[in-house]
Amino acid sequence: MKLFGSSGIRGVANKDITVDLALKVGMALGKIKKTAVIGRDPRIAGQMIEHAVIAGLVSSGCNVVRVGLVTTPTLAYATRDYDCGVMITASHNPAQDIGIKLWNPDGMAFDSRQQENIESIIRDGDFVHVKWNEVGTITSYYNAVRDHMDMILSNVGNSSMRVVLDCGCGAGGTITPFLLREMGCEVITLNSQLDGHFPARNSEPNEKNLWMLMKVVKELDARLGIAHDGDADRMMAVDEKGNFVSGDELLTIFASFECKGRSKIAVPVDTSMIVDDALPDAEITRTRVGDVYVAEEIKRQGANFGGEPSGSWIFPKLSYCPDGIYAAARLVDIVKKTPLSKLTGSLPQYPTLRGTLECDDSSKQKLMEAIKQKLEPMGNVSNIDGIRVEMDGGWVLVRASGTEPKIRITAQAKENLEELYETTECLVKECLR
Repeated sequence: MKLFGSSGIRGVANKDITVDLALKVGMALGKIKKTAVIGRDPRIAGQMIEHAVIAGLVSSGCNVVRVGLVTTPTLAYATRDYDCGVMITASHNPAQDIGIKLWNPDGMAFDSRQQENIESIIRDGDFVHVKWNEVGTITSYYNAVRDHMDMILSNVGNSSMRVVLDCGCGAGGTITPFLLREMGCEVITLNSQLDGHFPARNSEPNEKNLWMLMKVVKELDARLGIAHDGDADRMMAVDEKGNFVSGDELLTIFASFECKGRSKIAVPVDTSMIVDDALPDAEITRTRVGDVYVAEEIKRQGANFGGEPSGSWIFPKLSYCPDGIYAAARLVDIVKKTPLSKLTGSLPQYPTLRGTLECDDSSKQKLMEAIKQKLEPMGNVSNIDGIRVEMDGGWVLVRASGTEPKIRITAQAKENLEELYETTECLVKECLR
């Protein structure tokens, strides 16, 4: 039984993620932890799943503290005072999805070993049912947002710039507008009302979904546009000209300010070679796709920074949790001196092609082994997550989707990109026949 994906447990509410499952997750966690703090984003099924997890925790003797509707990084920061944290969220997924993500006191999501332990307890039904007078307590704490804000404010400066903020009707509306105003910014908000239906746009803060933010930044002559996903662990940006800034560009900008000289950076295998060429003195390690894997590598190596081009930025000096709130404040700090368009304009630009091919879900593992044999002659092969082939002036990545019956192909090159992509696609199709 595999419950955990690359970022916690997720699925469609009342179908994949049920009250029964949430209760069992709570009982499994309560067996090994004595205290827990729990929060949720505004998703419609959030309270239902939260109550079920709490019931499982206290039935096992674990004392629970509720912090209410908060962002994931706020919950992760609050976890520092408890044995563990529980966030009820599906992050950037569509409104019908819900999920459960577990946190350690240092802001690190449960790692692979801890996830396997929870899965094992649930699979074996190895729960603990305490006596009636040993049931855990349930209390509330109302200052988690203020605590998170104070921590961030102590690590950033002031700014009077005009910022347009799109919270996507997610949990970021509980903190980011207020934080930026306390920094001195003039904040114009979009979609900052809390609404678990996500009526204004899809929760994922990608270029396609941020057309309104791009338009408003330009029309109102703002210095910066900022966008969050549903639980605000992600943050993406729009420059002062209304242009969407890619995740690879933003990752490289953050890394250049966080890392000086012989620094260490952790990024997933689908990260552009922009970061390698822009930071030639840095030691860059590539990991599996998923913020938990990036965080594990940061912690293992003592890296200075890490992130994913999807919008997850991890600043280990503060926490191992991707913090879209701190990232927003940090970016404000950065661009008050240099416009974001100037920073992106100084970076190397390499074209990228992406595509997918349908495949049989049951044969993915055998298929990937065949693809690896086909791709090995092309260059240096890494199979950390899928198959990434490095060659002079470019790379290609072939990965099996973890959620769909598809093979994903990404290619990037300084020249002859279409030829590289087409060659790879043909080799993959041969294996699919």
